[in-house]
Amino acid sequence: MLTDRQENLLVAVALTEFSVHYEEAHPELTERAWQLPADRLVDHNIEPAEVVDELLE
Repeated sequence: MLTDRQENLLVAVALTEFSVHYEEAHPELTERAWQLPADRLVDHNIEPAEVVDELLE
């Protein structure tokens, strides 16, 4: 079972992935999808490069 922190980080990864793949199709939506994970990472005081390591712990 994932902790709340791990769930939030997993959502951040998924939203980032979404924003990358659909950027040209819907720029406004993907901009918001990018901002949400950025906010989550700030809330957890974690850098984007550290997300995978955090999820694997």
